[in-house]
Amino acid sequence: MLTRPDDCSDADIAAALAAGWGLTVCDIAYVAEGFGSYHWRVDTDRGRRFVTADDLRGKSLTRLRAALATARGLRDRGIAFVVAPEPTTAGDVSGVVGDRYAVALYPYISGETHSWGAFRTSAERRAVLDLLAALHVAPHGRALVDDFAIPHRDALLDVASETWDTGPFGEPARKTFAEHAERVWARLARYDELATVVAQTDRYVLTHGEPHHANTIDTDEGVVLIDWDTVLVAPPERDLYSMVDENPQTIDDYQARTGVTPRVDVLDCYRLRWDLTEVALYLALFQAPHTENADTAKAWEGLNDSLEILSTLRA
Repeated sequence: MLTRPDDCSDADIAAALAAGWGLTVCDIAYVAEGFGSYHWRVDTDRGRRFVTADDLRGKSLTRLRAALATARGLRDRGIAFVVAPEPTTAGDVSGVVGDRYAVALYPYISGETHSWGAFRTSAERRAVLDLLAALHVAPHGRALVDDFAIPHRDALLDVASETWDTGPFGEPARKTFAEHAERVWARLARYDELATVVAQTDRYVLTHGEPHHANTIDTDEGVVLIDWDTVLVAPPERDLYSMVDENPQTIDDYQARTGVTPRVDVLDCYRLRWDLTEVALYLALFQAPHTENADTAKAWEGLNDSLEILSTLRA
């Protein structure tokens, strides 16, 4: 997140690391990046680490811990491209700050990081496909099975006539959504049709969920994948649809690595869910009390972009 939380201070993070991992923080700095989790870089008495904090008002702790535990299990099995959380002294994959934030501790990875956007070259894309091919035959561990639910789905059905007097983006968000609502509802109905069919497939594998360019780091030992908090057991297309959008050759490249040909209808299903989920999350944010900051400004931009995509999709 670009704006640090008001109720999770550097001192709170340091206390969580001491209580959960027995670490003493020597220096700590908030890292304003990403959208979804809060991040800190910390120097401790046992070296540099990277810390994330997830706001549990918008995330399921059960789902988060299942995903992180799966990543930890993969790393313990020797799968080196998995950047997994370090266990607490009690063997858990996360600690807490109060009753609102789940805190996870990671090794600090040195290498070239990337901003949001398409893979720069086919070689970069194929390198990540190699990792996905290995992941998709890995044990499922404690990962949950995809239920095809859209978080905050009710927000997609709310075009109430009363104003959203919740903050600077509340009423503009309501009006903007109302202009696109019928098209979004048609896309939601199409998603439900696709999800009903896709859920019955037997081609379920362990998936990362968001293996895009920004979730990779190029290290001296090769590319690694970060942000494993979205791990689910699901059809492989969950990891592939955005790569296919960037380069249709991904379908043939994945088939060559795995013998599995990605299905167009499953790719369409996950593409629709991504954009419907984005809209629902942004609307839920603006329906609730909020202020104007870098994150809500980014969310406003994201809402408009996602509504435009849903209004033009042919799937």
